[in-house]
Amino acid sequence: MTRISLTVDGAAVSDDVEPRMLLVQYLRERLGKTGTVIGCDTSNCGACTVHLDGTSVKSCNVLAVQADGGEVTTIEGLAQDGQLHPVQEAFRECHGLQCGFCTPGMIMQSVDLLKENPKPSEEEIRLGLEGNLCRCTGYHNIVRAVQHASGQGVTS
Repeated sequence: MTRISLTVDGAAVSDDVEPRMLLVQYLRERLGKTGTVIGCDTSNCGACTVHLDGTSVKSCNVLAVQADGGEVTTIEGLAQDGQLHPVQEAFRECHGLQCGFCTPGMIMQSVDLLKENPKPSEEEIRLGLEGNLCRCTGYHNIVRAVQHASGQGVTS
C-alpha cells in the first residue's frame, strides 16, 4: 500500500492505495465520484476525463499514486454553490447530451479546451474533442454547446 494525499473537488483527502489502482477506480470506488465514468479502460473513449492540476486527463490512464500531491476536479466539482458551470449549462441548453454516458468526460474536456482557446472555431472544437467519443449525438449539438459556452453559438 502507498499513502497518497490530494485535493478532490476542493476537499483534501488522504488514503492508502494499491500502487496499481487507477485514478478512475479511486475516484469512483473510494470517493464515490461516480460521475467519472468507466467507459473503455483503454483511454480511447474519454468518458473518464477529469482535470489533474488544471489539465484534462483520462483517469483510466493515470494511477492514483501519480495524482499524489495534486488537485483533481471531477464533473461533480464543476458546479459551484448550486450553479452549473457555464459549460454544463451550455450542454443542457443546447441538448449536447443524449444517453449521458460520455457527457461528464466531454464536458471536462470542453472546459479544458475553452481554457486554452476561449473562442475556438468549429474545426478547433472538433479537433479538441476528438479523444472523446459519443455514440449517440453525432456531435453536432456537442459542438454547438461548446460554441455557446464560448459566447459564439446559438441555444437551440
